[in-house]
Amino acid sequence: MTRILLTGADGMLAHDLRARFAGRPVTALGRASLDITDTEACRAAVRGHDVVLNTAAWTAVDAAEDEPEAAGRVNALGAENLARACADTGAVLVQYSTDYVFGDTPPTGAGTPWPEEAPLRPISVYGRTKAEGERRARAAHPDGVIVMRTAWLYGAHGRSFVTAIRDRAALGEPFTVVDDQWGQPTWTREVADGTAAILDRGVRSGIVHATASGSTTWFGFARTILATAGLDPELVRPAATVPGERPAPRPRWSVLGHDGWARLGLAPLRDWQSAFADAAAEIGWASAPPSPTDGP
Repeated sequence: MTRILLTGADGMLAHDLRARFAGRPVTALGRASLDITDTEACRAAVRGHDVVLNTAAWTAVDAAEDEPEAAGRVNALGAENLARACADTGAVLVQYSTDYVFGDTPPTGAGTPWPEEAPLRPISVYGRTKAEGERRARAAHPDGVIVMRTAWLYGAHGRSFVTAIRDRAALGEPFTVVDDQWGQPTWTREVADGTAAILDRGVRSGIVHATASGSTTWFGFARTILATAGLDPELVRPAATVPGERPAPRPRWSVLGHDGWARLGLAPLRDWQSAFADAAAEIGWASAPPSPTDGP
């Protein structure tokens, strides 16, 4: 039976990966148990496993602008350490990456999805460190690294855009959300299922975009969140991105293509709207959040 090492085990995606692989031997290590910037610790942790699912990452996008070396140690050096350890034992590394490795305009033209093979042109420190992590991991273990780029994640175990919007809506006052950044809201459960499908197919290397099909803006997603909860979508108003408002620039166009799945003989993740409807029903987001004035 496949023996799995899961890094970053305290994160939102990691929780769903643990649930998806519950019937298999899984060693789940959080940051306190495994520092992926430690080469020898990685070698010791990987030993005895067939697959490594690396969800450990520096994800504080704005903080990375001020701490590029710290972000790089986790996102680039950490990925390389795990890949080298996997190369030593013949294990497969699934390296979870991000839409931030791209810029604003795909090589296929504005308004078209980013293909898996598009040149990496990140516009933020976070994006550069994740792109470097992809490069180093694949160079260290060319035949044993699967890069899964995902984005706009939400799930039951952790803070996300969904929980932020629900909290804001509970105040009952209008608020604004940007309507000029496009992407694909993606349920962590779907990413976990896609990971299992790839591994069960026997894939050992390649790049896939593990994002939901379809696309929307943050504003469009916010309206869906409110409507699903039975709240007034008019509470949220559209706004334009203000350059320089946040330390790290955000990609305006993060719609990723899914041709990589077809090349593996697999179906991509389903459309974001149906996935979110199921997630909301299961997690409990299909009802309005309590207002701050509600009692126990």
